[in-house]
Order: sequence, then structure tokens, then C-alpha cells
Amino acid sequence: MEHQELTTVETAKNLGLLPEEFERINEILGRVPNFTELSIFSVMWSEHCSYKNSITWLKTLPKDSPRMLAKAGEENAGLVDLGDGIGCAFKIESHNHPSALEPYQGAATGVGGINRDIFTMGARPIAQLNSLRFGDLSLDKTKWLVKGVVKGISHYGNAFGIPTVGGELFFDDCYNVNPLVNAMSAGIVKAGETVSATSYGVGNPVYIVGSATGKDGIHGAAFASKDITEDSVNDLPAVQVGDPFQEKLLLEATLEVIKTGAVVGMQDMGAAGIICSNSEMSAKGEHGMRIDLDKVPTRQDNMKPYEILLSESQERMLIVVHKGREKEVEDIFDKWDLNCAIIGEVTDTQRLEYFMHGEKVADVPADDLVLGGGAPVYQREYREPAYFAENQKFNIDDVAEPVNLVEVAEHLVGHPNIASKRWVTDQYDSMVGVQTMTANRSCDAAVVAVKDTDKAIVLTTDCNSRYVYADPYKGTAIAVAEAARNITCAGGEPVAITNCLNFGNPYIPEVYWQFVSAIKGMGDACRKFETPVTGGNVSFYNQSADGGSVFPTPTIGMLGVMDNVDNIMTADFKQPGDLIYLIGESVNDIASSQYLASWHKIIKAPAPYFDIDKEYDMQQTVKELISHRVVESAHDVADGGLYIALLESSMPNGLGFEIASDDSIRKDAFLFGEAQGRVVVSVAPEEQERFIEVMATSEVEFTLLGTVTNGALTVDEEAFGHVTDLKMVHANILHGILGE
Repeated sequence: MEHQELTTVETAKNLGLLPEEFERINEILGRVPNFTELSIFSVMWSEHCSYKNSITWLKTLPKDSPRMLAKAGEENAGLVDLGDGIGCAFKIESHNHPSALEPYQGAATGVGGINRDIFTMGARPIAQLNSLRFGDLSLDKTKWLVKGVVKGISHYGNAFGIPTVGGELFFDDCYNVNPLVNAMSAGIVKAGETVSATSYGVGNPVYIVGSATGKDGIHGAAFASKDITEDSVNDLPAVQVGDPFQEKLLLEATLEVIKTGAVVGMQDMGAAGIICSNSEMSAKGEHGMRIDLDKVPTRQDNMKPYEILLSESQERMLIVVHKGREKEVEDIFDKWDLNCAIIGEVTDTQRLEYFMHGEKVADVPADDLVLGGGAPVYQREYREPAYFAENQKFNIDDVAEPVNLVEVAEHLVGHPNIASKRWVTDQYDSMVGVQTMTANRSCDAAVVAVKDTDKAIVLTTDCNSRYVYADPYKGTAIAVAEAARNITCAGGEPVAITNCLNFGNPYIPEVYWQFVSAIKGMGDACRKFETPVTGGNVSFYNQSADGGSVFPTPTIGMLGVMDNVDNIMTADFKQPGDLIYLIGESVNDIASSQYLASWHKIIKAPAPYFDIDKEYDMQQTVKELISHRVVESAHDVADGGLYIALLESSMPNGLGFEIASDDSIRKDAFLFGEAQGRVVVSVAPEEQERFIEVMATSEVEFTLLGTVTNGALTVDEEAFGHVTDLKMVHANILHGILGE
């Protein structure tokens, strides 16, 4: 083997490995590793690739349903059966750490990476979503991050030609140092046209295709597995650089090459680059590989073996091809003007052997590198934080009800967490591909038609991290329930989730307690709603060295199915004189609401009221109302409470509402509380009887709130303004802060 300095435990620590992990590597190899080999273990055993601190709990999540074609952990993304020989691949992933340092490229490459996960399986992406969290919007740094991230997402997504159809945006001081950038993609594939991330067949050639390999993103996976400090800016090589036009070519070439049948297996190169694809495909197929690193097309001269192996340069794939069919594959990549180089071949050794100019530079066993193989698995200690018991002591009676609720309403309408996200969404192309049915319609979830069928997929991303911080079990269950509620209100049937688990340092017992509690809440809610978990990713270490952790943020990306696109339901009121009903119960609760947090400045509170059984029953009833065409609109009550839900239903058509509150409940709780399990619907007067008949057959509570007006907003005969004025405020808050 080529002479390389042997490594020490100090080198291992610098690469993010624990001393006991260094000892284990020595045992596996039967010798001390060289630097290239140690680098291989450091990225493959990083949290980002191995899930070593989370896999024990992730395995408790439900992953079975009759619709599952590829379950969690089996492929790059989950694959769900839509019926009629059509599948939907979908997944959400984080790009938090790169975006904190270089927001434009960090976000852009997050979008690129998640789309590659989809088309590597043979699915054509048709929709993208994102979930973004930033700190205090009055800070210059936050404004810089918001502008950079949104520009990165929009430039990459728009150029790549996949519509951005939905997402969420949330601001809180806990994200000042560490923003969260979670990107989701969904694609469609026909039965028999999928390809697996596997490798087998001794002598089969191994290709690298797409962009040349550069020095960007080296040790990126390890970088994403540590705290952000002032020195992190020196880690800029850990941030990759994206080229959406190259990715578009790669997409078309990839889908074309899969159809030839010449491909044994394929995987994109994301975290940890070549080594990750080599090891995961080899371990899955129970084979090995011999790779000549000098045959990898590179952007820089004299790249070292570990740099080539660990580079996270974008727009690259690893493909194993049936021997004898090389020309078919090469012709396709030539046609699309993309690199297509044989860099090695499949072996029966179950080892990964790397050579540079004929000299062996590394020799490691594939299975020992990967999750489910020899990668370490830890049971971390966890402990309930002191604040949790404090939160439970909250009592609504200790909070004085404001005299002027009109002022509170105006405060909420103008809060960045509630105001229109138009500043962001106007930068995204939601119409490219012409399949988006909700680009110009107000709808609780994105509805995207599936070409050549009557079907649509329904997509949403949801998580109120304030609820999760207050009570991780309940807050995460609420995130699942809210995602299902959004899909239900849009006319869809919830079928599966993907998750992006953003937490602080797993070695802190109180942080790990948040993680474990969140997983338990997610598991129970997914079992209730019959939405198995198809995969996702874990992002730990979202914290600064001095500023503490972010709120625990387990973002839920949910997929729903609409068998007939005619079943789509919108959230906007249609006609003055229509009746407004609340489905679900009103509760005397303001816990963890935006109102409590930003008007009263009270953070110590439990999660809001939530009864999962009542929530489930309510959603089944709403599905029935929509499928029987009994309601004109449906919109869930979420952030900002009932008042904001009513306003959001009023604004699209310039209508208003006249409602009466419930005497048995504090008026601030009635209007601004965020108790779960509620949906606002509007009913044409001639359908009232049929509506009441459907409701009477269920045991779900419902209340007549009032009627739709021409634009006046009235509560208990008190004027709350006119929709035109509030719409002006709501639409322009972010423009006022961030500029045009």
C-alpha cells in the first residue's frame, strides 16, 4: 500500500471520532488506519451518515402500510403506491449548517440534493416544498440569511424547472445563530421503472457521471455533526456549490438510462460523496468494489485520495452497469454532454479497495462503514429538563385578558409568523410544469396533478416548534395531526410522512430527552393517522457554542393522495351570506399560542389543547363533507387561532365575516387560542340542512359561528376593521422589513 502516515487518536478526534471509535477501527482493520482510511470512517460514522445516536429510536417508528413500495431505510427516498401502476417517491432533508455560513449555496445545494434523491430512484420530480426557520428579523444577520436562503432555493429550483408549491416560514430568537433549511421533493414513477441503490455482479463496471469532482464539501458530513462557532467560517470548503442547469441534464440522462435496463444500481452523491455511494451500494448488494481514484474527472489538479473520496461536489451519481452494455450508457451521457467515466468494477470481496496511479491507498470493509452494518449504535442518556415541569404550572387565569382585542388582532395580523409569506413565494416559480393546481388558489396544502391520470398528490410541511419545545411528545404528535388536517382540508387522503429531525447536541441529556419524546409522539400519531414514516434525516448539533440549542424542530413532510382531482377543496369564502361553521370544539386555552408568546411575552406554557382521538374523528367528518360537496370552503385553525383562520378565508375574495363568540370561553382564547382539532368551513344556505345531517351522524362537535360578509369584520357586533385594510398590512409586512 502507498506509504501514508499512520494516524493517532488525536487525528481521529480532530476528524470527529471518539477514542473508542478509533480503537474499534483498529480492530476492524487489524492495524492502524492511514489518514485516507480514517477519513473514510470519520464521515461514514458521523451522525449525518450513520445515525449512530438516533437509529435505536428511529427504528420504533411505524413504516408499514399496504401502500409502501420502498420502506424507510431501503432506498434514497420513500416510495408510495398511488394505484394504477404509479408510485410517488418523496423525502425531506436538512441543509442547516451550510446555510448558516453560506445561505445562497447552502440552500441551493439542499434543493439540488433532495431532487437527486428522487430521480436517482427513477422518479421525475414534480413538486418541491421547504420549511425555513430564522432568528429575530430585526437583526441584519437574519435579513442576510433570509435573503440568501430564499434566493438560493428560488434560483436553483426555478432553473431546474421543478415548481416550489408550498412550505413554511417561522421566526424565533432561538434560531439567531442556527437557521433551519429543510427541503422536500416529490416525484412520480411508473411501476417497473424504478432503480435501487445497490451493487452486484462481479466485473460489472462502476461509473461516475455528471459534474467533475472538486474540493468543495470535503468533510461536510462531519461538519454537519458539530456545533457552529465563530471559527466555522473557516469551514467554508465544507459548503458545496450547485449548478441547476447541470442537474437538469443529469435528471434527463438518468431517467433515460434507467429505461434501457442496463443499470444494476444507482445512487446520488450527497453527504460523504463517493465513499458513501460506494459503501452503501456495496453493503446492500453484499459485494465489494475496486476503484481507481485517478480515473475520477476532477476540477482541480493534484487532488489527494481522501479529497476525491470525500468531496461533496454536486450533480454527481454513481452507476453500476451490466457488463457488455457500457456503450448504451455512455451514448446517453454523451448526448446530454455529461462526464461518464468508468472508475472501477464490482468485486466479490465485500471490501472497498482504492487505488491511485496503481498504488493502493485504502482498503476497508464495506459493511463495517454503514448504518445497519458495523457503524456504531449508541444508547444515549436522557433526562427531563427542569423547564418542562415549570411549563405545566401555567394557568390561563394568571394572564390578564386585554381590554382591546382589536389591537391584539392587528398585532397578530402584522406578526412575521402570521403575515403573508408573499415576499418569499413570489420568488418561487410555482407554475413551471403546469401541474400545480394550487398556484392561484387558497388551499391548506399543495395539490399537484399526476399527468395522464385523474389523480393528484397533496403535500404539506408542518411543525410548530414552540409547541415541541413546550412538550416534545405532544408537540410532535400535533405536527403530524396538523399535516393530516391540512391534507384533509385540501380534499386529500393522508398516506405517509417523511421527517426532518432538527435538534441540538445529542450528548446533552436534556436535548436527547426532547428527541426521544418527539419520536414517541410522532410514532403514536402516525399509527393513529395510518401515515407510516418513509424516511427523512436527522440533523443534530443545531446550536451555537454559547447560545444554546434551537427549539426542537421535527418537521413533518406529509404526502396525501387525491384519487380524483375534482375533489380539491379551497380555503377561501365564496359568497356573502354563506354560513360559517366551526367543526371541533372551542376550548378555554391560550397555551403556547403566538398570542401568548408575542403579545404577553410568555414562553413558559404547555403545548396547546390536543385530543388525538377527537382530532382523528373530526378529520374523517371533514373528508365526508368535502367528498359529498356539502361545504364551499375548509380551512384549519392553526397559528393565530380562529380569528386568523377566518381572516385567511376572507382575504382571497375580499370578503369578511360576522361571528359571535362563545360565552363559556374567554374571548381572547376563543379568538386567538390555538387549541387543536378545529376546522372552519363555509356552507351555502341551501346546503345547511344536508350539512347538519352529515354532522348529526358523527359525534364531532360543531358550532354555527355566523355568516360571510362583503368585507366587514365583526365579532359580537364589534367592528374589527375591513378586510381591504387588513389585507394590505398582512400582504406587506415582510416587504417592509426585507425590501422589495
